[in-house]
Amino acid sequence: MATPFIAGLAVAAAAMAGKYGIQAWHSFKNRPPRPKSRRFYEGGFQQTMTRREAALILGVRESAAADKVREAHRRVMVANHPDAGGSHYLASKINEAKDVMLGKTKNNGSAF
Repeated sequence: MATPFIAGLAVAAAAMAGKYGIQAWHSFKNRPPRPKSRRFYEGGFQQTMTRREAALILGVRESAAADKVREAHRRVMVANHPDAGGSHYLASKINEAKDVMLGKTKNNGSAF
């Protein structure tokens, strides 16, 4: 007498678990997409810019080729140019980062 009752409870538990599993799958499938953007460097600028900091600003590797550095500089400057409402300070830091990556700096720091 107890065996059919236990079997019935097992079937009911499996049905409930299946129902909640299907609901969870549908809510997972219908969730809003998350942007697949990169995380940004959280922190201020160093007194004298290093090659690592310059690479973080431009979004390239420290060993990036010159053409990749120029392309990244152009992309970042288009978004932050002072004539388009960007900051003069950020533009100077972006230019300094390009100079550091291309080896054209005298290591005298930013104009600001």
